[in-house]
Formats: sequence, C-alpha cells, structure tokens
Amino acid sequence: MTTTPFGTGCHLHLIDGSAFIFRAYHALPPLTRKSDGLPIGAVAGFCNMLHRYVEGNTGPDAPTHVAVIFDKGSHTFRNDLYDQYKANREAMPEDLRPQIPLTRTATEAFNIACKEQEGFEADDIIATLSCRAREAGGRVTIISSDKDLMQLVGGGVEMLDAMKNKRIDSDGVHEKFGVGPDRVVDVQALAGDSVDNVPGAPGIGIKTAALLINEYGSLDELLDRAEEIKQPKRRQTLIEKRDQIELSRQLVQLDCNMDLNFTLDDLGVREPQADQLLGFLAEMEFRTLSKRVADQFGKEAPAIAEASVGTAATTNAPAVVDLPFDSTAYECVRDAAALNKWIAQIRDRGWVAVDTETTGFDEMVVELVGISLCVEPGTACYIPLTHKSGSSNDLFGSDELAEGQMPLDDALSLLKPVLEDDSILKIGQNMKYDAKIFARRGIDVAPIDDTMLMSYAMHAGQHGHGMDTLSERYLNHTPIPIKPLLGTGKSAITFDRVPIDDAVAYAAEDADVTLRLWQFFKPQLHQAGVTTVYETLERPLVPVLARMEREGIKVDRDTLSRMSNAFSQKMAGLEAEIHEQAGQTFNVGSPKQLGEILFDKLGLEGGKKGKTGAYATGADILEDLATEHSLPGLVLDWRQLSKLKSTYTDALQDHINAETGRVHTSYVQTGANTGRLASTDPNLQNIPVRSEEGRRIREAFVPEDGNVLLSLDYSQIELRILAHVAGIDTLKQAFAEGQDIHALTASEMFNVPLDEMTPDIRRQAKAINFGVIYGISGFGLARNLRIPRAEAQGFIDRYFERFPGIRRYMDDTVAFAKEHGHVQTLFGRKIHTPEIAAKGPRAGFAKRAAINAPIQGTAADVIRRAMIRMPDAIAHLPARMLLQVHDELLFEVPEGSVDDTIETARRVMETAADPAVHLDVKLVVDAGQGRNWAEAH
Repeated sequence: MTTTPFGTGCHLHLIDGSAFIFRAYHALPPLTRKSDGLPIGAVAGFCNMLHRYVEGNTGPDAPTHVAVIFDKGSHTFRNDLYDQYKANREAMPEDLRPQIPLTRTATEAFNIACKEQEGFEADDIIATLSCRAREAGGRVTIISSDKDLMQLVGGGVEMLDAMKNKRIDSDGVHEKFGVGPDRVVDVQALAGDSVDNVPGAPGIGIKTAALLINEYGSLDELLDRAEEIKQPKRRQTLIEKRDQIELSRQLVQLDCNMDLNFTLDDLGVREPQADQLLGFLAEMEFRTLSKRVADQFGKEAPAIAEASVGTAATTNAPAVVDLPFDSTAYECVRDAAALNKWIAQIRDRGWVAVDTETTGFDEMVVELVGISLCVEPGTACYIPLTHKSGSSNDLFGSDELAEGQMPLDDALSLLKPVLEDDSILKIGQNMKYDAKIFARRGIDVAPIDDTMLMSYAMHAGQHGHGMDTLSERYLNHTPIPIKPLLGTGKSAITFDRVPIDDAVAYAAEDADVTLRLWQFFKPQLHQAGVTTVYETLERPLVPVLARMEREGIKVDRDTLSRMSNAFSQKMAGLEAEIHEQAGQTFNVGSPKQLGEILFDKLGLEGGKKGKTGAYATGADILEDLATEHSLPGLVLDWRQLSKLKSTYTDALQDHINAETGRVHTSYVQTGANTGRLASTDPNLQNIPVRSEEGRRIREAFVPEDGNVLLSLDYSQIELRILAHVAGIDTLKQAFAEGQDIHALTASEMFNVPLDEMTPDIRRQAKAINFGVIYGISGFGLARNLRIPRAEAQGFIDRYFERFPGIRRYMDDTVAFAKEHGHVQTLFGRKIHTPEIAAKGPRAGFAKRAAINAPIQGTAADVIRRAMIRMPDAIAHLPARMLLQVHDELLFEVPEGSVDDTIETARRVMETAADPAVHLDVKLVVDAGQGRNWAEAH
C-alpha cells in the first residue's frame, strides 16, 4: 500500500460512490450475467465510470490521493436525533440491491481506496476528510453534484459535477443557494428537504431562506430577531417553529470531526494491477471493458462468455451488446473491384447499414466526402471519395484530391441500384440526412429503417436518441469522438481534410454501431408495443420530410431588410419611452443596468442578485413586475423586437440558399417527447404570431410567380381532443354546433350571455382554455394575462367547477403515469414520465407534462398521419407541401389549382385519424390563401 504523506501541495479527490452507482443504474439497460443471471447493469456502468475517471486524471493537476466514499447501513446519528429522517425514501430497487457490494469490489479492483463507516453517512466522511486535508494545506475536489456537500466548498475545496464536467466553486454555490458556502446550512435549515424529510420552516423555500439569511446575517440572528419580521405568517412560523428549525440545522450540518479508522495518508493514488482488475472484469463478464483494459496493459484479454440483456432483449436478439469493436477489421474501399465485393454481400444479406461523411451539416450545400457500409457486426468499410491532399490541420491546404480514392461518380453509379432496390433494406441513424445527401445526387434511397426513430418510438422521455448516447447506453461502447479529428475554433477543419486512415476508423465504426443498434432494437419494437407507432408514424414520415426540406420556401430578402429597418426604428421609440419612465438614459440591452433601474432606483420588489452581483432580469421576472409597473412591460416589448430582428429579419437573409433562392429548414422528428416536430436551421415554427410584428415576418415568405401560398390549419385540434378524451359533453356539443368555443367557455365560467360577450372576456377564456391543456398554474396564467395571481387562480378554479371532466382526466392521467411510468396518445405513442414521482418543483412540472402529453401527442400524431398520406393524395395536382408548423400545413400552388388542392388536402387532414381512432368530435380544417404566408394564414 502506498503511504504518501499528505500535506501542502497534495490534491485529494473524493468520489461520491452512491452518486456513481445510481447514475450507472439509470444509464444502462438491465444487463444480467450470462453464467448465472446476476444483475450487473449498474456494476457495468460503475466500472466504465471508474475507468474513464482513471484514464482522465493524468497530468499536472492529477490527484495525489483518492478515495471512493460509500454509505454503510441506513441508521446514523441523525436517525437518533429525528426518527423520521429519510423516512420518505423509496426502497432500493430489487435488482440493484445485489449489485451494491460488487461496486465496492470493483473499486478495490481498480486499486482505489474504498471507504465507509458504520453510523455515518458518506457525506460526513467526505466532510471530515475535506476539513482535514484543508487543514493540512492540501486541495480537495469532491466529485459529486450533491447540494448537501456544497457547505464544504471554499478554502481549497471545490466540487466537480462529473456528468456535466462542471466545477462548482463558491460562486457556483451562491448561484444555487443565494448565499455563500458558509451560510448553506442556515438556508437548508430554513428550507428543509423533502427528499431527506428534513422539516425546516413550513412555507419557506430556498429563495426566501436566502433573502432572510442575507438580510439578518445568520440563522441565529434571524431567529433571535424573528419578532421584527413584518410579514405576520412568516414571523409566526419562525417563532413557533424555532426548535424544529434548529433540529433541521443539526440534520443538514455535516460532521467534520468523525473518528475515522483510517488517515489521509492511506488514500495515496495507486496504479491498477492488471491481474486483479482483469480478473474482476472477467468474473463480471464485461468483454468490451476487459479488452480495452487488456490492451492498455499490453495483455491478452481473458475469454469471457457474452452477457445477456435482461428484460430489454428477446431470445432472438443478436448478441451485439458486448461484441468488441475493432477498427483494424474495417476496410478502406478504394476501387470498383473492392466495392463490388461489398455490393455482392449486401445483395446476399438483404440489408446494409449506410452512413455518409460530408463537409458540414447543411444537407443542401455540403459536399459528400465518403460513404461507409456495414452488413454484419464487426465488419464494415469506408469508401473515401473527395478527401483532399495536404496537412489535416491546414484549413487552407491543397484542393487536390488525395490518392487512393474512388471517383465520386463511379462509386455512386455502382451504389445507386443497391440504394434504390426495394428488396434491400437501408439502415441508418438519422437516415433523413443521408437520404437528402443521396437525393441531391439523383439517388432515391428506399426502403429505409432508422435506429434513431426506433429508439424514439420506444424511449421518448427517457433519454436522448443520438448515436453516441445509444451506443454507450445499449452497446456499452463509446464511439470515436469527432472533435479530435476536426478540431475546434479557428483551427477546425472539415471532414475532407481528415486523413483517410483516420477517417476509415471513425466512419466505418458509425456504420457498425448503427447496424448493431438496429439488430438490438428491431426485435424490441413489438415487445415494447410500439411497432405500429414506428411503422405508421415514424418511418414513413422520413421521405416526406426530406422532400419538404428540399423544396424549401421562397423568402423575399428586400421585405426582410425593410422589416429590420422598421424594427430598429420602433426599438428606438421604445428606448426613448423606457428612458423617460426610468428618468435617465441607460443601455436597455444591459441586464445589469436594467436591474439597477428596476430594483435600486424604482424600488420594485423581488430583486435577486446573481454571483456577478447583478440583478436577475429574465423574462419571468419582468413578466411578474409588469403587473406592478409599466416599464418592465416596455422592456419585454423591446426585447421581443430585438429578438425578431436578430433571429428572423436579419438571420433569415443568411439562410437563403444561393442556388435555390429559398430557405430550407430541417425537421427533427425526435425534438419533442410528444411527437411534435421541431424546426431548425432556421426555426420556422417559433415565429411569433400573437404580436403584430411577429405576424408581419410571415409577409416575407412568398410563392414563385404565378403561384399562391395555401395554408390549411386544424381548428382548435387540442381542445377537440380534450373534449373527446375527457368526455366533456358541453364542449362536444359546442364543437358539433360550430359554436365559438372560447365565447362558450367565457359564458359558462363568467355567466355572461353570448350576445353580451366582450373581446376581453373572450380573450381571458381563450387563455384559460389553452392554459389548462398545458397544466398552467395560477401563477402562470397571471403572467400571461398580466393580472393578479389570486384573480388568475380564481379563473382556473371556476373552470374546473364548470368542466369537472377535465379535472377527472387530469387525475386519472397522473395516476396512470405513476403506475406505468408513461402516458399514451390515442394512437399508442408512449411518452415516458421518469420524473412523475419526483418531489418539489420538479413534481409539478412532471405532472403538467404528463397531463398535456396525450393531448398534444395525439394532435401531433394526427398531423403526421395527414402528412404521410398527403404526397399520394396530391400527386395528380401541381401542388407542393412546403412547411409544417404545429397544426398547420403550408403549400405552394398555381393560382388555377387552389380549389382542388384545398378540397383534397382538407379531406386528407380531416380524416387523418381514421380508421385507427374514432373521435367523438369532428376535426375541422380552416383554409386560406395569399401572396404571402401572412395573407394565407
């Protein structure tokens, strides 16, 4: 054992073992050991995290001492102080329980000190070690994001959130708690902790606690002077609950004076021992990590049986989860003879994973650099096509093609029959991108499968669906990163400057990973009950979106330029008005100066300073203040104009394609958990339509000469779906009779006859109608309507009294989510709700999301079904479908074909739910046409 004395200049790393374990448990599927079925998913993730830690901590800032600290047992001195401490904690998952001792063994296998002590929590051991190290003149890095440890920060102690690679110093603590580390305990004592069942002071949260501590200096001073508190309820709480608050302080205060059975000197860094570590990894049957570690030691990896994937796999699923990745097995295809051999394999197999490498991300302008293929796990190839000669780090190197590549046209001519062959399945990860790359070169790739969309269909709401995420989570493999190849900043290069040998390993691996994911996911679709979702809502939408994106939409540059000038003038007028109300000139775009005006000069309440010493002036804060003073509202208007100018009227001009004269957005199918599409580069879905200025931006979107833009928009589709799923007869009847639903709601709620309805009352009802769908709170509605919170909450309460079916639907949906871990749309789409059992503020958000998801998701599914059917329906018409914006489809149509297109498209959209779902409320589509998008909609 190393006995390096700890002292000045030493650097101690303390790893929060429990944080690693639970992160690992939730990050990987339920793996089991093949030999005996023992759960090992958390152990696998834990070992990968330790391995990355060991590999990443080298160099001058490497630790001299390190330990992984664990909890031991559940009863500590805090339970003696308060028997309800942590009483609300859920029981440990059964499949995790047998893995806990193995994580200790894993730590020892990596030759890292593993420490725990009966009667004390890991946090107390970390606290004691941190304090002793600091006293000895050393530095400490606590590898954890646990807020309870933030009281230790300062004086040479910092924290590292390893998941975010973010260091937490005193400023970071202040950002979290509103006070420095020395007052964290005081704030926690007041705010309590629902997770650990620390009672605190009822009704006082973190923000209020920080304000009080900052005002009075300390918890003791606050409690001693509690009678000075002006607010009666808060004053009474602090006086009557003093004993409870002081008990809470004892519960949250970490013990820095534990009697440990080891010393800092025992924690010296030790190199892993090959035999010990490889023996443990072999025992756990971790083939990939065993090979990686063996390679580092220059040893032969031990022979290991393949691990199994628990409930996530089927007996027919190929064993690809733990199959080693070996870049030396990848082939560089440089001529037609070699490519023809691969084509023969593809035709024999009937499928191929395909991936393209390009010079950028905009499919409409990038150049194709190379193509990778894979027909069997572990065997893949890369076909370099347009790599440039010269240094890989020379952005302005030679434009001559590097030697040893196939001519682009020759390769594409050989691949075109395969890529267009209906009998051969083309598999991709985000296949829409690759399909558009090939389409620009005259190749119509079909049929396709997409691993990203398979994951999305099964796991929406659980995790991301990028290839690296999926590979790490389901294949236990971290793919070769792109950044080291391309570089960053000014020295970054495009892929055509990457040396071919390096490109082969990277690109071929992508195809290999994609095929393995496909073989892993494909059999699971049926088991997860989402085959229909994938086959009818996801996969067939890919070619539709690809075609729309390539069509693009014409944007008039002159119109945008005039709008930018107009917005600048209006912003200047608003600035003058803001300065007048402020009584002085200042930079409206400076949050710091604005905060000083609002809270120091005008004396508005609610000011909160961040770590830089400046007041927070975000939109949520300004919206609250706008109910008290007109200046914040003017600033919001100014900011909106500034955003419209920078994000749209200025930026859209840069997005006009030089070749087509049109703007080509990209749609992301996995952008929202509910199935809604997201629009990027540029985002054409978030152009504001509530303000006059926002609506005017649509005037710049125009058709080609002789055409018009045609908009077809579902009328209040989410309210119609709500009426159906919640069984609200009043709303059903109103829709059936074609009544103004917002006026009806206002009449029902406010007892105002329809013939006496005012625009303001109807506006309030409309805000409530749509707000309820999104689970809006009285606080949120007050912001939207800029009315007092109590009045807004009264509106919501009356709404539920008038329409009790909505409350019943909400309660039933939340209960379903808690029981099953997901909610569903009417078409079977599953939206997972992992946060539904959370405590505190996250609980409210999770419940609102769960309530809204089946409604918004069903509406999204309806318009997806319409989009998928639309190309065949309008094939006989000279109409082009250009954009999808939430509930609207936008077409470009010759003037003489408008009526026929409206009739056809409306029929498709209004019957899109049939025959899968029979809605009690008829879907209605409004149509409009015009010389620009604003006129059409």
